[in-house]
Amino acid sequence: MSATIAELAALVGGEVQGDAGQEITGAQSTVDACAQDITFAVDEANLRLLPQSAAGAALISKSLSDAATTATLSIPLIFVDDPLTAFCGVLEHFRPRRPRLEIGVSPQAYVDTTAIIGPGTNIHPGASIGAETIIGSDCDIHPGVSIGAGCQIGDGCTLYPNVVLYDQVTLGDRVILHATAVLGADGFGYQLKNGAFEKIPQLGTVIIEDDVEIGAGTTIDRAMIGATKIGRGTKLDNQIMIGHNCVLGAHNVFASQVGFAGSVTTGDYVMCAGQVGVADHVHIGDGAKLASKSGVHKDLPGGQAYVGQPVQPERDGMRSLMAMQKLPEMARRVRKMESRIEDVAELLSQLGDDNPPLAKAG
Repeated sequence: MSATIAELAALVGGEVQGDAGQEITGAQSTVDACAQDITFAVDEANLRLLPQSAAGAALISKSLSDAATTATLSIPLIFVDDPLTAFCGVLEHFRPRRPRLEIGVSPQAYVDTTAIIGPGTNIHPGASIGAETIIGSDCDIHPGVSIGAGCQIGDGCTLYPNVVLYDQVTLGDRVILHATAVLGADGFGYQLKNGAFEKIPQLGTVIIEDDVEIGAGTTIDRAMIGATKIGRGTKLDNQIMIGHNCVLGAHNVFASQVGFAGSVTTGDYVMCAGQVGVADHVHIGDGAKLASKSGVHKDLPGGQAYVGQPVQPERDGMRSLMAMQKLPEMARRVRKMESRIEDVAELLSQLGDDNPPLAKAG
């Protein structure tokens, strides 16, 4: 499949500078692109990489139009408002998605006689649907998915292979669960009695609101009572752990290996980089941003960026980091000072009583 620069510009609503008739056959990063590929630059840092790239054309932000020209880059350019979005559109043109299969309910799937399956929904071989579960329309339940009893799944959901929903889990519309995600396992609740840990019953559920996407291997525990909730539009990466009774606001974004202990709550638009850890019963406010490996043990106001273990506001955390980087030099200086003090002490001991004491003032 190929397209001219002019055709790609029409596809993404861009403005061409250079040879509009040049043929392009693919889309790649600046590093991997060849002469038949188009790439993109969203900022000046990306733009500086283009002269070393073999790409045959580039999507460029209109904000860079003064710095990027065909005269300086020697390739056709397409100027757009949002290069990343435009690049995604070009990618889909060259690598169109596979058409959705319409297989209906496979005879190799187990569907309880009391379950209700909406129109246009595919249940693939090896899937298991429990009693009194309701699945909406146009869903895709892939091989090996296990859905327990009494679950409710909205319209347009996709559950990839080997996803597990325990009993009574609820999904909104257009939810995507990637392979091996597990929703509704018992929360980690025990109490010590007579020298042994006794399980606290976990009788709540999990509620996933509309347009949530949950990555592969991510686990979300059911509440002890009530519900563990994931707010609409939230995106969770692979291998994330959300403990029982957590309530996440809308449009949160968490990178891989984030771990939330029980009863953590967040506002809307909270962002966690990889391996953030949050202690139980902590609240994180709207718009907070937590850097990678941050350790949170107390409530955090929204609208700020945080770093470190224990977590601090970003400015304070960076000062602490800079101070830590100076510690080796400070240690050397202290050792040198100690050595000098020892030399002075030795000198004074050698002087002994021959050196009269200093007269006291007054």
